[in-house]
This record gives sequence, C-alpha cells and structure tokens, in this order.
Amino acid sequence: MDATFIRGKVIEPAVLRGLMQRSDLRGAVQAGSHFGAILLTGWGLWALWGTWWAVPLFIVHGALISFLYAAQHELSHGTPFRTKSINVWLGRVVGFLQLYPRDFDQIQHFAHHQYTGNWERDGELIREPYTLTSYLMWLFGPSYWWTRVTRLLRFGRGIVHEPYVRADQEALVVREARIHLALYGLIAAVSVAAGSWIAVQLWLAPLLAMKIAHQLQNTIEHLGLTHSDNILENTRSTRTNRLLRWVCWNMQYHTAHHAFPSVPFHRLSALNRALTEGVGQPPHSMGYLDFQISVIAKLWGGKSEADYPYDEVWITAKGERVALD
Repeated sequence: MDATFIRGKVIEPAVLRGLMQRSDLRGAVQAGSHFGAILLTGWGLWALWGTWWAVPLFIVHGALISFLYAAQHELSHGTPFRTKSINVWLGRVVGFLQLYPRDFDQIQHFAHHQYTGNWERDGELIREPYTLTSYLMWLFGPSYWWTRVTRLLRFGRGIVHEPYVRADQEALVVREARIHLALYGLIAAVSVAAGSWIAVQLWLAPLLAMKIAHQLQNTIEHLGLTHSDNILENTRSTRTNRLLRWVCWNMQYHTAHHAFPSVPFHRLSALNRALTEGVGQPPHSMGYLDFQISVIAKLWGGKSEADYPYDEVWITAKGERVALD
C-alpha cells in the first residue's frame, strides 16, 4: 500500500483537508512550552550546579534539549505554524542548537520520506547494517555525534557527496555549514574571553550526553520492519504517554505522519484514529522498552541487521497492533 493509495482510499479528502489546517497559536503554545521548560530546567541547573540536585536536573534538561529535534523535524515540514517564515527561522534556530543545520536536515529528511526504507536512496538509512555494538553506539550518541560533527566540518570545507543532495543544492548546504561553524567559533571565542563555561554547562554537555533520549524515539520508527514500499509495513508508531508525546511533538504517531506528512503535529492523534479506522487495524506499534529489548536480543551473539530479511518484519512485540489512544 503506497502513499497514493492511502490518500485516495483510506481517508476522505474533506476529512484530510480539515486535519491539515495549521495554527500559529497551537505552534506557539507547543514551542513556547518546550522552550519554557528548557529555560526552567536550565535556571535550576545553573543555580544548583555542584550539588547532587544538579544530576537529575542535568538529565531532564539534556533530554528536553535532545527532543528539540522533534521540533526541528516538524518545522522542516512547515506544519507547526500557519506563518511560513516562523517555521523557517525557528527551524534555523533549533537546527543551530542541535548542531544540525536546518536546510541540510530538510533535504535529507525529505529523501527519507520519499524513499523510506530504501538503502540506496533513503537519506536517513544510508549506513552499514547494525551490529549490537554499532547499534548501541548510535543509541547512546557517540557515533551519532561523530557523524554529525564530522559531516558539518566536511561541508564547511566545501565537500558534499551525499547522493540525496542535488548539485544545485550543494552551495546552500556548504554556505549553511560555514555560517554555523563561524557562529560556533564566535561562541567559543566569547566563552574563552569571558572565562565562562555556561555554553558547555547549559547547552553542549547536556545535549551531547543525553542524545539517547531522542534516540529512543528515532530508532523505534523504522528499524526491524520491512523495507518494502508500504507505509503501513515500513513505519512503526510508539505506545507511550501524554508527557512524552508532548516533548516529542506527537511524533509517536509516526505511521500517520508518514502517510500524511502535511498534517501538523497537533492533529496527529486524530489522524491516527482516522487512519486506523480506514485501514481496519492499528499501525505497527511498540513501547520504548519492549523495542529496545527486542533489538538487543535480535543482535545478541554476533548477529547483525543483515542476518534478517529486508522484506519481513523481524522486530515485534506480543499484541503490538493495539490502538494508541
């Protein structure tokens, strides 16, 4: 079942048009509450630095910053705000904070949507099959950050070899990287001149250390599912709670998002219900813990992702096809 079939047969066009309505107010409430929570935990972390109370605050603060990628993802789709310019410029701010330039991320992510699960063309899947070691390195962040930072430096040198970046987009990607690197350098210079560690304490250290928070969501979305051109079989939603849906901008409704990426985050719950009703069953779904246990078990003992067929689902949990609401 491809996207065209889903759009034409599963949800009535009038219903879909209603779900696609964007709202500056809903976007402002979501973004404001997320950034507000970061400012609150950041203030607490700064005030309590050097005490044991700083440890849980550091974890929560870092997780909130890590989950800003969910905001960047939505902003790249242009769906959180009705006003286009807000999506663009807030996306640039978040991309800067994430060490992940907005324009490149958008190019890469759109390739992911267009060729989901295609090893040669999916912008987010061009990698070697996971072993247990490489998976855990990605989950906890070391290989994630190595890939992101070295690529940013490479772009800064004018070297772009990603197959999903068109020739006419290369100058944009290089210019964007150089602006980011110049601004990071400026922050470093000011920090050294002022003798201040605030950028490290409240931004870089929590971001780098707590990447696992967002990786729990990032890894569950497609891994262990078929690589066929079928949205209902190559994408997984996540069973979780309202707090985590808030911090992840409802990206747990990931199958619904892939089926209709123009629907804004605040309508994904309703879209998920409509999609489930139209298909006749809920999408693939698992909880965070069940998924991670399953992945580790499948890769244990020297196995790799390549040991499992690409056209079959090989990571499941008992009773996974249950309603998310």
